[in-house]
Parts: sequence; structure tokens; C-alpha cells
Amino acid sequence: MLEEVERWLSARSWSVADRPLQQLLAAKRATGQSVSVVLPALNEEATVGDIVSVIRRDLMRRAPLVDEVVVVDSGSTDRTSAVAAAAGARVVHRDAILPRIPAVPGKGEVLWRSLLVTGGDIVCFVDADLRDFSSDFVSGIVGPLLTDPGVHLVKAMYDRPLGTEPGQGGRVTELMARPLLNLHWPRLAGFVQPLGGEYAARRSLLERLPFPVGYGVELGMLVDALHLVGLDALAQVDVGVRRHRHQDGQALGRMSAAIYRTAQLRLARGHLVRPSLIQFERGTDGFEPRTYSVDTEERPPMTEIAEYAARRVA
Repeated sequence: MLEEVERWLSARSWSVADRPLQQLLAAKRATGQSVSVVLPALNEEATVGDIVSVIRRDLMRRAPLVDEVVVVDSGSTDRTSAVAAAAGARVVHRDAILPRIPAVPGKGEVLWRSLLVTGGDIVCFVDADLRDFSSDFVSGIVGPLLTDPGVHLVKAMYDRPLGTEPGQGGRVTELMARPLLNLHWPRLAGFVQPLGGEYAARRSLLERLPFPVGYGVELGMLVDALHLVGLDALAQVDVGVRRHRHQDGQALGRMSAAIYRTAQLRLARGHLVRPSLIQFERGTDGFEPRTYSVDTEERPPMTEIAEYAARRVA
């Protein structure tokens, strides 16, 4: 491990217990910073309501840390929107945000568009499929941003069990992202959960970053933030255990392809030879190929979008 990374791990890795909630509230009052929580959601009616309810109960009613909770529905066919609204979230459909630019499927697309419908100085992203959710996931990663002006982006770190097996979650992280980061961006090797969906950042940083439209958004954001603000402006906070719905191996393969593509573009800003991935499924006549396109689009920094600039002037 690089000496710089060892120093960073000591100085920029914390536990949620290091910053009690009352300290965060005092810092919020002193600095006047506002906090938005965004949940990107696609068919998450089973879990999104509980997450919204916990955030509103713990961090809005009991302690005024969060100013708004926004669920951005990216095309759900179930009751995700209704459940989220009933729990108290403001629900916005992806296609209603910036309709001038047709939306494409993908998590990064939703996160990018969310900047246009939120107002917080600090934006906190939380995946909508978490089970046994704790508000520590929000207060933990927002804390360093409220208390340390030198911190610009904070990732959550946690244990990721796979079923009953502890520490076996995060398969794409271990097989794809961690090797890529260690080999090509070793200054980022200290992140425990580089692909985790729970992280918070200053709007002033997010609006200057390009957003890969798909699953490469987390890796792309880390790499681009490193170059934009430097390693000491990045941090991580231990928030305990993360439980969520796990995807099958083929879905993980598609995620890995998107993440590799994101890394490739940042290494050389080159072009993919063939932006597609072939996987196999057993059918009635044996193994049948299925071809999936790999996300090849990125959204520009939000500061380049006229509607965003107009909103800020207004």
C-alpha cells in the first residue's frame, strides 16, 4: 500500500460514532448547510417506504438534519412511487426531469438528473433496496461534510453479507473494481466499498463531474473526484452492516462490463472495440447466447446544462 494511502486511512476513515448527532446538528446550524437525500428507485416497493420512513422519523422529525427526501423513480412498474409518497418522500419521475434530453435507462442517469430537482448544499445518495435500514447510513456520511470543510465526498463502508455468509457480498467490487483501482488508481485502494451506493458529496463537486449513465457511475465518480479535488478531500465512514437484494451472476457480469468500460475511458479516453457483452443461458436446445449493450454514454457536468444554470440564477 502506498504511504499516502496509509496516511489517508488513518486520517480520513471514521466510524459513525465519531460524530454524535448533536454535533452534526450544531455544525449544520453554524454553517447553514442544507442536506438533500436522494433515493434512485426502480421497482423497490418492498423496501423504499421503510427507508423513507426511517429517515423522516430520525433525521427530520426527531433531529432536523435532513431538509428533503426525494425519490427519483426511473420507470417502476410496481407501486414504488405510491409507497414512497405515502411514506413522505417527494417523488419525481426520471422522465419529467430535463425532458429536453431524452432519458436512458441506468442508475447514473437518475443520479445526474436528481441534481436538478434537489436543493441541498450536500446531496446524499442511498440505494432504495436496503433492508433493516438505519439512519446511521445518512448521518454517518453527511457528518464529515458538515464538520470538515476540507472534505468533499464521503463513501459509506460496511460489512456485506451474502445470505448467511458474512463478508461475501460485493462480488463485483472484489472481482472487478478493486483490482482496477489497485492497478490503475492505487491512491484509491483504501476505499472499503468503492462501488457502494451510499455516499454524500458537496453539490459544488457533483455539479462539476460527468456521470456515466449506468453502473459505472460510482467508480467514475471516485476517479474523477480524485483528479478534481485530491485524495484528502475524499473520506469514508463505517456505518455497520448493509443488507440488500442481491442480483444473479449474469446481472453482475453486465455490471462488471459497464464498470470496466468506465475505467477504460478514464484510462485512455479511447473507444470500445465492441460495446456489447454476450452471456449464455440454457434453453430448450442447449446454451443460447444473449447479447447486451454496454453503457457507452456519459452525461456532462451539470454546470454545462442551461436549465441548471438558469435555476441557480433564479
